[in-house]
Amino acid sequence: MRQDDQLAAPATLRCHPILITGGAGFIGSNLADRFAQEGHEILIFDALARPGVTRNLDWLKKRYPSKVSSVIADVRDETALVDAVRDVQAVFHMAAQVAVTTSLVDPREDFEINLHGTLNLLDALRRRDDPAPLVFASTNKVYGDLADIELEKKNDAYIPCDFAVRETGISEQRPLDFHTPYGCSKGAADQYVLDYARSFGIATCVLRMSCIYGQRQMGTEDQGWVAHFLIRALEGKPITIYGDGCQVRDVLDVADAVDAYAQAWKNIDLVRGRAFNLGGGPSNAISLKQLLKHIEVVIGHPVETVYSGWRAGDQRYYVSDTRCATRELGLRAPTPWQTGVTALAHWLQEEARGLSQSELSGAPLHAAEAM
Repeated sequence: MRQDDQLAAPATLRCHPILITGGAGFIGSNLADRFAQEGHEILIFDALARPGVTRNLDWLKKRYPSKVSSVIADVRDETALVDAVRDVQAVFHMAAQVAVTTSLVDPREDFEINLHGTLNLLDALRRRDDPAPLVFASTNKVYGDLADIELEKKNDAYIPCDFAVRETGISEQRPLDFHTPYGCSKGAADQYVLDYARSFGIATCVLRMSCIYGQRQMGTEDQGWVAHFLIRALEGKPITIYGDGCQVRDVLDVADAVDAYAQAWKNIDLVRGRAFNLGGGPSNAISLKQLLKHIEVVIGHPVETVYSGWRAGDQRYYVSDTRCATRELGLRAPTPWQTGVTALAHWLQEEARGLSQSELSGAPLHAAEAM
C-alpha cells in the first residue's frame, strides 16, 4: 500500500472524509467531483489498475488540491481497508472487477475482488465502534439472463410482450438469478451488503445499476459500451456487435447516477438494508442498433459494424423499473439519452486531444472501478 502526502496530513483525517473505493474510476471520480464541490474531504482508495484512471485521479487532485487524498491499494488488502475506514464518515464502494468476459477467464480473481474484497470492506466497518454508512454499486446482472421474458422485435429492438413489463421495466421484486462468475460474485456481494445491515446494524444501501455512461468513461469492448461505441466511431474503426444488436438497455447519464448515490447517503436512515434498481428507465431504453444510428447523426458519417455470436449471460432485454428509487430517494427525471450521448461524444473529442490511443482503448479494469 502507498499513501500520498496529503493522506498523512492530520488535518485531512480530522475532517472525516468520504471514502470512495474505485474513486479514480468512471463513476467514482464523478462522485468525488460532486462531493468535493460540496466541500467534503475525499479519500480515494484505488488500485489504479486500468489505463486512464490515473489521469482521473490527477484531474481530481489538480481540481481540489486541498480536498482530495488517496490510498493506492487493492480491496483484497484487508489491512489497507481497515486503515482507510478508520475515520471516514461514509463509504461508497465502487471498486470491482466489472467485465463478464474477464470473470469467465479468471473466475477466482473475479471472486477475490468482488466478493472477498467487499467482505473485507464490510468487516473493516463492522470493527468500528460507530460503523460508517456504506452505499454499494451492484448490477442488473443479479437478475440473470431474463430468458423467461417473452420478447418481440420492433424497430430494431427487443420489447417485452407483457405490457406491464414493457411500461415499467424490471422491478426489485424480480427473483435473483446469478449467471456467470461475475453475476455470482457481484450478486453475492450485493447480498452480503444487505445482510450486514440486518446482522450487524450497519447502515447499507445497494444500487443495482443498469448502463451508466458519461464524462470520464473510457469504455472498452467488455465494459462501458456506450463510450466504447463512441470512441470507436470517432476513431473511424469498426464496432463489433455481439448478438444481433437488438438487445435493449436503459442508459443513465453519470450525473443522474451520482445524484442517486448522494440521495442514498442523505436518506440512509430511511433506506438502510434496501436495494434499488438504478437506470434510465423505460424513457431511456435503447437497443445497440438505435444507439449506433444516433452516433452516426452526431459524428456525421456511417459507422462500420461487425457481428459476432452472443456472449455468455447477455440479456436480450433489461430495463430498470425506477419507480421505487425515484420515490424513495427523491430522484429527478433522468437526462434524455440523446442529450447525454451527444454531450459524451463532445467530451470524448476534447479528451482525445490529450490522450493516447492506449488510454482511450484501455484493457478491462480489475480492482479499480465499478461499472
